[in-house]
Amino acid sequence: MTQQHQSIAFGKPGIEPRWTQGNKNGVGTAYAISSRVWFTLSNGILNEVYYPTIDCPQIRDLQYLITDGSSFLHEERRHLHTKTEQISPHVLGYKITNSDPEGRYTITKEIITDPRDSCILQHTRVAGDKEILSKLRLYALCSPHMGIGGWNDNAKVVEVAGVKILTAHQDNNWLAMAATVPFTRLSCGYVGISDGWTDLADNFQMDWEYIEAEAGNVALTGEINIEEHQEFTLGVAFASRLHDAVTTLLLSLDVSFEKHKARYIEQWQRACENFLPLEKVSCDGGNLYNSSFSLLLAHEDKIYPGAMIASLSIPWGEAHSDQQQGGYHLVWFRDMVNSVTALLAAGHSTTALEALIYIAASQQADGGFAQNCWINGEPYWTGIQLDQVAFPILLVWRLYREKALRQFDPYPMVMRAAKFLIHHGPATQQERWEEASGYSPSTLASQIAALICAATYARSRGDNSTAQFIEEYADFLESHLETWTVTTEGSLVPEIKRHYIRINPVDIHDPQPNEDPNQGMLAIANYPEGEKSQFLAKEIVDAGFLELVRYGVRSPHDPLIVDSLKVVDAVLKVDTPYGYCWHRYNHDGYGQQEDGSPFVSYGKGRAWPLLTGERGHYELAAGHDVQPFIQAMEAFASDTGLLPEQIWDEQDLPEAHLYLGKPTGSAMPLAWAHAEYIMLLRSAKDGRVFEWIPEVAQRYQNGGKQTKFLEIWKFNRQINALKAGYTLRIQANTPFRLHWSISDWQTANETNSTATTLDIHFVDIDIEANQKHPIKFTFFWIEANHWENRNYQVNVTG
Repeated sequence: MTQQHQSIAFGKPGIEPRWTQGNKNGVGTAYAISSRVWFTLSNGILNEVYYPTIDCPQIRDLQYLITDGSSFLHEERRHLHTKTEQISPHVLGYKITNSDPEGRYTITKEIITDPRDSCILQHTRVAGDKEILSKLRLYALCSPHMGIGGWNDNAKVVEVAGVKILTAHQDNNWLAMAATVPFTRLSCGYVGISDGWTDLADNFQMDWEYIEAEAGNVALTGEINIEEHQEFTLGVAFASRLHDAVTTLLLSLDVSFEKHKARYIEQWQRACENFLPLEKVSCDGGNLYNSSFSLLLAHEDKIYPGAMIASLSIPWGEAHSDQQQGGYHLVWFRDMVNSVTALLAAGHSTTALEALIYIAASQQADGGFAQNCWINGEPYWTGIQLDQVAFPILLVWRLYREKALRQFDPYPMVMRAAKFLIHHGPATQQERWEEASGYSPSTLASQIAALICAATYARSRGDNSTAQFIEEYADFLESHLETWTVTTEGSLVPEIKRHYIRINPVDIHDPQPNEDPNQGMLAIANYPEGEKSQFLAKEIVDAGFLELVRYGVRSPHDPLIVDSLKVVDAVLKVDTPYGYCWHRYNHDGYGQQEDGSPFVSYGKGRAWPLLTGERGHYELAAGHDVQPFIQAMEAFASDTGLLPEQIWDEQDLPEAHLYLGKPTGSAMPLAWAHAEYIMLLRSAKDGRVFEWIPEVAQRYQNGGKQTKFLEIWKFNRQINALKAGYTLRIQANTPFRLHWSISDWQTANETNSTATTLDIHFVDIDIEANQKHPIKFTFFWIEANHWENRNYQVNVTG
């Protein structure tokens, strides 16, 4: 291998790097785990490529530049008319046709990966009038962002066996690019200063041929003589060393593209052979179902089985530099459980079990889970989201019911997660939108459902006392739902005073919060400085309460659910040419700005197609027609079967490429949206919500709950009053002796705490109906052998 050392590029380090748009037209990877590379497409070109794990982008984009050498310079992504198609159903490979607006030439590309190794393959055909082609010059322009960033990359031309190859690297991340025909000219430069685009934009000629560019935002340029070669394959290989990258590249290019393509298609078709025929209840003949199934499988990593990211995208990436490392290519346990639950709904259990094992390996010592994490389990954000602790328990329950756990025993994980929910709840630091603390209907729904599943699991193991303890805590949550999360002073729809709110914003660090949902002030995230961002919580709504119906905690015909939906529709519903869609909540600031520019730190929340799916699940539960919701989700998808996180919800804004009912610049595809769609199909086929839990519905809708009026005091929620006739449960995480009085210390009692297998200890005090005095108590900590040295008091009300 010969390295060229002369002619170092000028302009170090180049302009500030940026990522690219978050809405993709395609994402792809080989199904084989030996091919550890993923690609994305938009505007007719290759975008971020991920290697060696699905959370590590290595390039920003790769496109062709076309010039006649004298009068024009075309970029594929800016100047050509583009059409993107899947090469076959189920298969995440694409055909892109990019055409000159004046009809002079067409570039047709088929993009896949080497089905056995980590190399992107872009088979290219250039067609047009022979005289025109004789004047055209074609340049491959690649913008590396090695190791999740655009700064400090190094580029160099190397030669192997007479073949000149463009390379880039940072640390142990290497890229090598060549084609099945030789580059007639090659150059490495700094973006915006000495790169190929800047060179050609000046006079339509490639005047610079720099062999090396170090430690900057670099670009690689290679010229291909299309007068002689109208058909060729461009390859971009990745490895941890230069030698491996070059070897992979040359081996991949040595096999015909048609052979690679045939094997690539065969892999995906085999992977999708045995899924359930849910296309029968679709409205598009199964197109979106086929794509959704493959897309969810593709969002799993190949080194860490079961680890699935939220999206192969960086929302509004064009507005973000290296400081935006995470994007959506991280593990959110909520999104991941939704994704594998959808695969289960499609009849595929293997990935769901792999995900469960990955989740168990990611569980923290206290039983919780990170807000999100890199594929290797390292936390990225560290907020506490109780629904993300509940979801793994729900996944266990479903695999248990499907008899799909094989030899893996998740019981210890379930009990640790249940302990976390009981210890840290009932308020969550963040609800499912990751922005607010408090009592959230959707988070409480997942907690209640998960705890009942955990209790059922415990009882199946013969541990009835633990099952009863967990059930009683779930009953405590369920009995407070309306008290915590329903306003009695609604004003959004004047005739509806009682409805669920988005969240009752209590602070988890306040042990004695005001729990009245009529009084709290909610701070809304993603607002510009100086603009009003605090609102009465009773006036902020979302449809998260529908999770109560989804799991069986509440009936779809519950008058409070029905009234709350009327409020949601009045405030959040959007009518598009493709069907109805809904905002997350009113006054949302997370979305495209008013003028269509990207969200940076503020914007305006747009409509989310996954919420159309959630509404469809409710309508099915209520006995209504679900087809309009299936049809709307299919219409929100791209021609290549990708569902966006958000759609534009106002009049068309052509100058910003934003159209009512079509994607914004956030994330596309969003795995959660595809999961919701698949589950909606399965639910429609079964005539019952797939995630509905019979044990939950039996307990809370069909009289299965034993009536026990329970109020819980614990150190993170120190209640100041309870009703006479209730049981007061005093709870702590270590053994204690409770010194307590119901007679203002005229007499006193001592009771040793009852231990549970969850390492939670409690004392129950039954409050008589005629009790007048407050309950006063203190603790003697048995293991530490000391008193608490302060008294606590709970008043008794009539």
